[in-house]
Amino acid sequence: MRVAVIQYPGSNCEYETYWALKFAGLDAEIFRWNKDPEELKKFSAYVLSGGFSYQDRVRAGAIAAKKPIMKVIMEEAEKGKPVLGICNGAQILVESGMIPGIKWGEVEMALAPNTGGGRAGYYCNWVFLKCEVEGSRCAISAYFKKDEVIPMPVAHAEGRFTTRSEEVIKKLLSHNQIVFRYCTSQGEIREEFPYNPNGSIFSIAGICNPQGNVVAMMPHPERATWIRQIPDDLDSPYSLKKYKGRGSIQAMREPGPG
Repeated sequence: MRVAVIQYPGSNCEYETYWALKFAGLDAEIFRWNKDPEELKKFSAYVLSGGFSYQDRVRAGAIAAKKPIMKVIMEEAEKGKPVLGICNGAQILVESGMIPGIKWGEVEMALAPNTGGGRAGYYCNWVFLKCEVEGSRCAISAYFKKDEVIPMPVAHAEGRFTTRSEEVIKKLLSHNQIVFRYCTSQGEIREEFPYNPNGSIFSIAGICNPQGNVVAMMPHPERATWIRQIPDDLDSPYSLKKYKGRGSIQAMREPGPG
């Protein structure tokens, strides 16, 4: 599968994402924002990586969402091609109206400034996610089991999924669009900081569109690609696996949760 990793001015995770996709056996390519958007139609899938596109001016992801490249990605997504937005990429998908995608192309949610623990601003740490859907639900959930607890890092200042629309909330739940929720190391959903690092409603960490081919998530799977990236002190089987593999280069090259 040929995958385009979109690079905007201010992206800073595109190469980590590229190498994670290559490690997974995919034919990945960095695609700059100022290339001919029509060339995107040659790709089978798209990843919008993390960073601070256009310095997060106006709102995080707002300017990037209006660029010509997104028009083509939206058209290809409507045909069923997979699209993954990570962190700033998730913000771009929300600003473009692809997520939650209940009314395609309309902005129905926001990724607002963090409010976790009575604090605001940038927060960077490892958290735990719970997979809320069956493997076939969306483009990324096939790699996880329902109720699986996944360690993954977050690094953002505007990651709080929110909406004023009760109708959107109802449809998110009825359409089973909440893919990942923040939780404890044992899988218990908790609303308070630090388990929910940003104050997101329902402790949402990731959402898909109704069709399941578009996914937006704030945590960074590309930073958890290899077992060597996992912190030693996490309450997780992955940290134990890393500990058992100490001293072995090959063991450190084993896949992580991302």
